[in-house]
Amino acid sequence: MRLILRIAGTWLIGLALVLLVIDGTKSLGANELMFTSLFELWTQIHPPSLAGMEGFLESRFFADLLRIGFAALLTYPAFAVFGVPGVILALLGRTPRRLRYLRQDQI
Repeated sequence: MRLILRIAGTWLIGLALVLLVIDGTKSLGANELMFTSLFELWTQIHPPSLAGMEGFLESRFFADLLRIGFAALLTYPAFAVFGVPGVILALLGRTPRRLRYLRQDQI
């Protein structure tokens, strides 16, 4: 299970780094800080799936709360949306502290 968490975390961190490099390149070209929001990224990649996701959330029990949370998530920078869960998954998949260090009598 830890292996799956580490792999998923590594992939998400890698994607976040790629998105951060893209944002950094855009920022250098524009001479100001520019971040690509998750909404912009999603509409560039596959707009019909964004509409499908909004329709899916509308059919849920807490539709108003989900719509507000989803709208807030879409405004965040894309690298942060993928990077934060990646770091959390990577930390959850690490080896427990007691197994990382050996005492001298265990060598």
